[in-house]
Amino acid sequence: MKKLLELITEKMEEAFENQGFDKSYARVTVSNRPDLCEFQCNGAMALAKAAGRAPIEIAEQIAGELEGLDLFSEVSAVKPGFLNLKLSENYLSAYLKGMQQDERLGCEKTEKPETIMIDYGGPNVAKPLHVGHLRSAVIGESIKRMGIFMGNTMIGDVHLGDWGLQMGLIITELKERKPDLPYFDPAFEGNYPKEAPFTIAELEEIYPTASAKSKEDERYKEKAMQATYELQHGNKGYRALWNHIIRVSVDDLKRNYKRLDVSFELWKGESDAQSYIPEMVRRMKDDGYAYISEGALVVDVKEETDTKEIPPCMILKSDGASLYNTTDLATIVQRMGTFDPNEIIYVVDKRQELYFTQVFRCARKTKLVSDATKLEFVGFGTMNGKDGKPFKTREGGVMRLETLLNEIEEKMYAKIAENDTMPEDEAHETAAKIALAAVKYGDLSNQASKDYIFDIERFTSFEGNTGPYILYTIVRIKSILNKYTAADNSLEGLYVGAANSESEKALQLELAKYNGVIENAFQELAPHKVCSYIYDLSNACNHFYHETKILSEENEGLKRSYIALLDLTRRVLETCIRVLGFSAPDRM
Repeated sequence: MKKLLELITEKMEEAFENQGFDKSYARVTVSNRPDLCEFQCNGAMALAKAAGRAPIEIAEQIAGELEGLDLFSEVSAVKPGFLNLKLSENYLSAYLKGMQQDERLGCEKTEKPETIMIDYGGPNVAKPLHVGHLRSAVIGESIKRMGIFMGNTMIGDVHLGDWGLQMGLIITELKERKPDLPYFDPAFEGNYPKEAPFTIAELEEIYPTASAKSKEDERYKEKAMQATYELQHGNKGYRALWNHIIRVSVDDLKRNYKRLDVSFELWKGESDAQSYIPEMVRRMKDDGYAYISEGALVVDVKEETDTKEIPPCMILKSDGASLYNTTDLATIVQRMGTFDPNEIIYVVDKRQELYFTQVFRCARKTKLVSDATKLEFVGFGTMNGKDGKPFKTREGGVMRLETLLNEIEEKMYAKIAENDTMPEDEAHETAAKIALAAVKYGDLSNQASKDYIFDIERFTSFEGNTGPYILYTIVRIKSILNKYTAADNSLEGLYVGAANSESEKALQLELAKYNGVIENAFQELAPHKVCSYIYDLSNACNHFYHETKILSEENEGLKRSYIALLDLTRRVLETCIRVLGFSAPDRM
């Protein structure tokens, strides 16, 4: 189904050509003065110099060509040369009828589906998820859902940090605490225990303890580095322990991500790329890309057009050890070999932009990806507290994500319990849905690259630009529809009629933007554009609701049209929030 703006632009192009002008001047936009018109075209002013005529003359000529079209209820030429347009109410209702009849509400899938990998999440094993992991998970999940909705094959990879010094630190601390475990006995020949010798709670305490010790005790750090080396070079006992660490950590991570309604197709980690490193390094050397600089193996990635210094991408340290660069490049090799994606998107803290510039350039220069493969960096800003500093607990520490969600759920449950309108189980389930909407919408409504203030009081409000406000709008619509069907009426066969008021037409115009918004939001990897749209749509819906008698309307034809309009609004809103990664309860 074509976008409404495309259809209007096509008619404008015909008018320009019919009057002997180039159609490239016929660009139509949504009006920035809705009090004057709904759409506008400023092409006459751009054309005036080339045509050697006054812009108002050209505008009047085009307006005359458009007169009488079913598409418009009003076309006016306004000095110095604007073309102001108002859409016909009948044309608009016919367009919305087309949306109603389409299960995708007029949003077509992409003509050329692609395989797109998206790297988001990035937690380290043996550590709990904290608020610093929120943005990557929420933004990445939304981009993935948008891609799937547009018809692409989206493959999300959590990309765990599971192979560095932290593993050696955990093993070293465990060895000091429980030296008699079979994993530390070089002579052990039997099968290692199936159950891990620690719980997730113990594991989460072991790592920070070991990390703190290594900063104070050089000998302890050397032991940890040796343990890391032995793990990475095949120590049987250490590998068995490492498998326990991964399993216990991943089980806990999956539980927390599920609560966020975030999922991954792949649970790969840095360790999965290790086997690709030797061959990758050999090829970089043999093909003349990698060379030794101050003992380290590097690849130059600077370009002539650079306005600032871009350092070489280091592949191996002087002692032959690999780095994050090495692992990330090897992961690209693995992804290209396994999935051959058209694009790989990385949703990462924007402060890593220089790092990913180096990695992407190195991957392209050394032919790890084809010229057609897109490598995309989606950098996100910091989630700050009201003091403008990175969000912390009241005690000043980094807040666990689970703690944050619990706090918001409790807050929402308290609000629901005050009204005492639903059983306790339903109240808890509803509170969880509203809390998730508050967190996700609060994050996604901001442009990803910008820092933002995480204000729990504001995000949990049922008024203003918040997730709970969007859910409240959906629940209000559901309540009206339920009352309508409870009176022995059906929603089948109802269609939106021509608007009878300004608020009704404003709502219809917002609905007609839907397919363009979703397509554009995915093209620009910008979930905040979906948030902005559903906020405007919710405002238009609530304005219409407050100004219109709906269920008490005596004219049955008018009532059915109103109900059809509300049902279409519900469908659009619920489709949008699914793409953003949350859902609406039946009542609030």
